[in-house]
Amino acid sequence: MDLARDSRMDPATEAFVAHRNLLFTLAYELLGSAADAEDVLQESWLRWMGVDLGQVLDQRAYLVRIATRQALKRLRTLGRRKESYVGPWLPEPLLTAPDVAEDVELADSVSMAMLLVLETLQPTERAVFVLREVFGLDYEEIAGAVGKSPAAVRQIAHRARAHVAARRPRGPGSPAEHRAALRAFQRAVETGDLQSLLDVLAPDVVALSDGGGIRHALLRPVVGIDNVARLLAVGWWKRDAHRSVELVQINGGPGLLVRVDGQVDGVVAVRVENGYVTGAYHVRNPEKLSRVERETAVTR
Repeated sequence: MDLARDSRMDPATEAFVAHRNLLFTLAYELLGSAADAEDVLQESWLRWMGVDLGQVLDQRAYLVRIATRQALKRLRTLGRRKESYVGPWLPEPLLTAPDVAEDVELADSVSMAMLLVLETLQPTERAVFVLREVFGLDYEEIAGAVGKSPAAVRQIAHRARAHVAARRPRGPGSPAEHRAALRAFQRAVETGDLQSLLDVLAPDVVALSDGGGIRHALLRPVVGIDNVARLLAVGWWKRDAHRSVELVQINGGPGLLVRVDGQVDGVVAVRVENGYVTGAYHVRNPEKLSRVERETAVTR
């Protein structure tokens, strides 16, 4: 849906294009899937085309409300799909522009670690949290988007904030610490030298990989430095093919793009707390790797 190429846009189309990246970011944060976020945009566009603009006081708020409602419908469908998913489910990684990292709150909100925290919320809680904490909507606007009273939204927001606060990284690592950790992963992949990697792993590190039943991956989380080290020692990545590893910007922060024989094989992101890696996320499902070779615009 490349509406921006049409130089003869009507006012409704112009408004939608102006807010498209924001709507995509919102849908992606609610769903953890770029493909589903694009579907939400298509559905939102169709509904927006039926709106009388003369009755719309705030186009941004109105579009956010439409997109939120469509995302909530799809989020409930996704929940059913994930129940039959093979192995751990991880968010779809995005190659993002370096300037995304400059907006600390935005970068944090689209990070793999935060998206996994948001997965633990109920759909309405997730929507309220994202709309309030990331996009700064007031309670009345959020109430209209999620179909609740402002008083109920306040309670949901309080509950969601407490839930996220208990699960988000404590002492989150700086971009430099993330890059250092990923460089250690890179050396381990390219040379088999694990010592520098062991030096940055937390004792309770958790490794997750997502192959979606299509590519070889872990079927359950691997927990603890000894187990993760053993996993890496026996070859989390097989070294029987020409492999290249590139440090790139994934979901607003440093990540690794892994290629085998020139083809994208996977993406690695990490969660860093107090200088140590507490989470390692390896996405290999090819259906989730379409957004890692070209930048996706995210904004708020």
